[in-house]
Amino acid sequence: MHKSVQDAGSGPHTHFGYQSVPESEKARRVADVFHSVASRYDLMNDLMSGGLHRLWKRFTMARAQVRAGMKVLDIAGGTGDLARAFAQRAGAQGEVWLTDINESMLRVGRDRLLDAGFVVPAVVCDAEHLPFPDAWFDRVSVAFGLRNMTHKERALAEMRRVLKPGGKLLVLEFSRVNPVLAPAYDWYSFNVLPRLGRCVAGDEASYRYLAESIRMHPDQETLAAMLRAAGLERVQYFNLTAGVVALHEGVRLN
Repeated sequence: MHKSVQDAGSGPHTHFGYQSVPESEKARRVADVFHSVASRYDLMNDLMSGGLHRLWKRFTMARAQVRAGMKVLDIAGGTGDLARAFAQRAGAQGEVWLTDINESMLRVGRDRLLDAGFVVPAVVCDAEHLPFPDAWFDRVSVAFGLRNMTHKERALAEMRRVLKPGGKLLVLEFSRVNPVLAPAYDWYSFNVLPRLGRCVAGDEASYRYLAESIRMHPDQETLAAMLRAAGLERVQYFNLTAGVVALHEGVRLN
């Protein structure tokens, strides 16, 4: 189900779901969505995916191959489940940073990490302007966050910048589902998902936006080309659950 973006006047615009909004407004609107859903985010993920998001993240961890002593940056890390797994593997000699542009999400993630015994730096920052030195991290990850970024090319370039030579970027994101399953997937996304949002999180509009944002996100091949354009090499992707989700990865070679 693909709809044309509605125009909203002149000047630099970008998409917010199926709406066209001024670029300066998108970050605020995305922030409002995640402020609204932060407290029920993990519960909603379990309900929406039938728990599959945990398997998708487990596959991402396996591909990341984080070892003791590594430095890892988790962008748009939200409630911190990937950051926790990275911290377990990087160990006391490693360095794991949890970042998110949304303070409500970051606060949930930081508190959960502390409750689990992990003291991980948690920083509110914009992925398009990362406050880290060049060539600092062995691994950079972003799970279900890239599609919400206004200038994805700029964010990917920043992720490549902070990677060490030989370091790997991992992008886990909703993608283009197998065409055979598309009608059922669209029906679920635009009928069941918003109702779940209303019943569980008290917010139907935010979950309708999430469904729309998935349709506006680049497909697998387009995103792979964007990683290459950002200067990453050995780019490949893995379709998970018939393309509902894809894990893209690329390596900075120099």
